[in-house]
Amino acid sequence: MNPVLVVLAAGASQRLGRTKALVDLGGATPLQHICAAASGVLDRAPLPALVVAGAAQAEIAARLPERCRLVVNPHPEAGRTGSVQCALRVASGHDLCLAPVDVPLVPAEVYAALVTAWEAAGAPARGWLAPRHRETGRYGHPILVGRGLLELLSTWSPAEPLHALRTHAQPLLAVDVETARICDDLDTPADLAHLQQLALNLRL
Repeated sequence: MNPVLVVLAAGASQRLGRTKALVDLGGATPLQHICAAASGVLDRAPLPALVVAGAAQAEIAARLPERCRLVVNPHPEAGRTGSVQCALRVASGHDLCLAPVDVPLVPAEVYAALVTAWEAAGAPARGWLAPRHRETGRYGHPILVGRGLLELLSTWSPAEPLHALRTHAQPLLAVDVETARICDDLDTPADLAHLQQLALNLRL
């Protein structure tokens, strides 16, 4: 089963002071970077990418990349679980590739490695698959979550932390990757300056 790409972009961006999804990273927005890197996922997905937005929904809607559909989270302050639940109302019954907008420079080869590993595992309905930085052992994003595990998530309170779903995964999987970009965190002005410098070496 081919996963649907979900970009989680409903955060308030209070520490950054502007909409994370639309800042400039080397001439492209985080949304554009993510959709370009995940083009292999989008080419095979049964639905367009779902971009979950909150308070900045109008601003994001005006600058959606191609092959994207806006999904509104009316209560983004509750956390990412609520955003995924909003996406599930559109993509119920599908595996999801969850890509936080906070981690915008993950290269295409990571998305490809995740999809390959997911298919090799048989696209497990209750599976959870994350990339792991080979050198440090740190886990990062994006993650693939199976349709059956997402059914369980749909019954949770939106305030429950999304990572708690890992404890219910069968199997819990990882794929080792070389890039540390899976662990980026676009949260503060200093983070933005760092990612802007990195993005100067990228070409979409």
